Amino acid sequence: MRTQIDRPNDGQLLITSVRTGKTEIFLVNERWGDLRNLTRTSVGENRYPMWSPDGLQIVFTSDRQSQDTYDLFIMDANGHNPRRLTTVEQGGTCYYPSWSGSHIYYGYAPPGGRPGTIWWVSVDGSATHCVGPGRDPWISPDGRNLVYTQFDQTGYCLYRMNSEGEDIVQLTTHQNPIGAVAPIWSPDGSQILYSDAVGEKLEIFCSGATGKGRRQLTNLRQYATSAAWSPDMRRISFRLTDYDYWRHPDAKEYAYRVKQADKRPVWVMGADGSDPKVMESLHYHCSMDGSRAVWKPAP
Repeated sequence: MRTQIDRPNDGQLLITSVRTGKTEIFLVNERWGDLRNLTRTSVGENRYPMWSPDGLQIVFTSDRQSQDTYDLFIMDANGHNPRRLTTVEQGGTCYYPSWSGSHIYYGYAPPGGRPGTIWWVSVDGSATHCVGPGRDPWISPDGRNLVYTQFDQTGYCLYRMNSEGEDIVQLTTHQNPIGAVAPIWSPDGSQILYSDAVGEKLEIFCSGATGKGRRQLTNLRQYATSAAWSPDMRRISFRLTDYDYWRHPDAKEYAYRVKQADKRPVWVMGADGSDPKVMESLHYHCSMDGSRAVWKPAP
């Protein structure tokens, strides 16, 4: 008789992958490695998935209704009933949605290289509001504070402000010229994960909510990005690649065109940075956008 091995934190994750020929959103069973394509669209790219706090819905971005224009969409956790939440101008991009109560916060990159801004949209899509300038926003679990990035002279630094766009505080002074900072709050709101430049590469860092207690978690000498916590904060998922595609449009286009499936797989490590390793079931699920591998929230 086989004995079942007890593995804590077994659950479900959302990822993006080009495995089907375009970017789709998959639901992954962490223990067994089963994958289910939740978007399965005949047109469009689907990226940046994030759970609702109760795990019953998923918000994501897609250009399914207007090519190269990424609006926010929402669907049931099984992929059913997708509906559009935003209508941005042609060529605009919504990204990094995060959910708090009745509002979904997100970054918006307008066309033409204009400065990025931070917005929220109501869950029913009836209202939108611009919070202020910034990039890569993430709302805290209690809905009170946003962590985000801004370019400062030679690179990106980490900032915090309240959900109304006030009380701005600079959390880091090290200017990261590479980008892909992608900060995210811990499930209890006490810590922040983000990527920062170490030489010419990116590593995962962690700090307290005030920016103090900064510590480097990875030392992989590649580009470690898009980190996320497990619900119990015992593990961290992230993407790892040997090339900063987002800074080189031609290389990014080539990677998508030839479907380099092992170029940015999902890795996982302990919350203290211990035992980093590729998640084997997701080793060949590449995605060049900044989408995280996000665990389903605890019930």
